[in-house]
Amino acid sequence: MVFISFSGFSCSRSNPTDQAVPNPSKELTTSNSGTSQAKRTAVFAGGCFWCTEAVFEQLVGVTDVISGYAGGTMESAKYDLVARGSTDHAEVIQVTYEPDKISYGRLLKVFFSVAHDPTQLNRQGPDTGRQYRSAVFYVGEEEKEVVESYIRQLEEAKCFSDPIVTTLEPLIQFYPAEDYHQDYVRLNPSQPYVVYNALPKVKKVRDKYSDQVR
Repeated sequence: MVFISFSGFSCSRSNPTDQAVPNPSKELTTSNSGTSQAKRTAVFAGGCFWCTEAVFEQLVGVTDVISGYAGGTMESAKYDLVARGSTDHAEVIQVTYEPDKISYGRLLKVFFSVAHDPTQLNRQGPDTGRQYRSAVFYVGEEEKEVVESYIRQLEEAKCFSDPIVTTLEPLIQFYPAEDYHQDYVRLNPSQPYVVYNALPKVKKVRDKYSDQVR
């Protein structure tokens, strides 16, 4: 993350209103046994993991959010290396959720409408480099198909004025980030980067999904 005051950046400058963002028409297959489903995880990359972590940890049905790295090797899963842009890693979050309380499709809707701008290539706001790319790290063909279907749906609905550049990448391994990155926004609410880049997203998810936040 770049530690600068960047008051000119708007987290939603090219995002549509929530009313224009459709619910996913395709979902993951869920159990019809009538019992509580096992927890699942989803891995998203949308720029600074401090910001995306702060968005998703507010949602009802999300039980844990961990900042980390995906896309590269275990040896290169270190912040000082990833931050240089010299690895294949992206800053990501691993979202653990209860599918009987929040669906994978709902997570995707929040990811595309609030958590980041999916039309920015290899950057989010003041942060630039491939480590800040927009990506969904999928597990299995069904999850991949759901994401592909939703991106097509957003494009057909012309929800964004610019093309969606989100990549779909198979999740090989998720590597948790260093301890000081975890819950960063909650623990550092007055840090300048947090104030200008993360807190507007926190407010946006609370405004747009008020019935789905804690």
